[in-house]
Amino acid sequence: MATIHVNRGGTSLGTFSEEDVRAGLRSGRFAGTDLGWREGMASWQALSQFSEFAADIPSGAPTPPPSAPPPPAILTTTPAPAGSETPPTRSGLPWDERQTKGLLNAFIETLQMVLRKPVAAFTAMKREGGLGEPLLYAVIGGTFGAVFAVTYNFALRLFTPFGDRQGAVAHVFGGLGWIFLLILTPLFVAIGMFVASAILHVCLMIVGGAKQSFETTFRVVCFAEGSASPLLVIPFCGGLITGIWKIVLYCIGLARAHETDTGRAVIAVLLPLIVCCGGIIFLIAMMFGAFGAWNASQH
Repeated sequence: MATIHVNRGGTSLGTFSEEDVRAGLRSGRFAGTDLGWREGMASWQALSQFSEFAADIPSGAPTPPPSAPPPPAILTTTPAPAGSETPPTRSGLPWDERQTKGLLNAFIETLQMVLRKPVAAFTAMKREGGLGEPLLYAVIGGTFGAVFAVTYNFALRLFTPFGDRQGAVAHVFGGLGWIFLLILTPLFVAIGMFVASAILHVCLMIVGGAKQSFETTFRVVCFAEGSASPLLVIPFCGGLITGIWKIVLYCIGLARAHETDTGRAVIAVLLPLIVCCGGIIFLIAMMFGAFGAWNASQH
């Protein structure tokens, strides 16, 4: 659910959900003359002009003043000064301008921005706009990194001496398997984006940090994946660097895009790892317990 910025007399009262605004109007915390703005609106409007709040404004409320001028379209990455009526807007990433910049230039500029300035990048990232554009970015970056990793791994196997003729034949058939894997890599990347986004969004909801829709989480995951995966070109330690940097980008991206505190975002990102590790430890404990019970029964 989109959040609403509320302003009174040139002073920002904060950012609230629709339910908080309704409760504030009923309790008297907010007045119908207070100005409201949310992403996608061209200008500020009095809360009394929001159709969804009409039933929550007491009868006989004074006529609202004219709307404030529209917020600028240029992103400001620093907080607005006190008393400003203009909340920060999201100008988008260079990837959104690929029609004018060109596909390759837009991809490279977005990759550099996400890797070098992730806070600014995910502050500028649009929360909405469809799933296709960020998915395309993730597929390009993820496929590039995966193809390099698979090719590099297969090349190393070429220098492994074959023990016998049977081993050489197995290596040839193994190479066909690598080729088949390369062909399906874009599909695997696309499926992975939806699975990872669903898991992270559920975890974010569990910790109370999901202030925006699933699409916002999906866009964060896609731009993080497409930007970090090309780091797999780094020999030997590329996989480790990519994994760590993805976690960092997820934490920063979810915090900035959902406008939640970083602690909640970090917990949401690490929660699947904690659950998996806890499950593994539990299984190991069960195995040792079963082995101990079986051993005791033999004596």
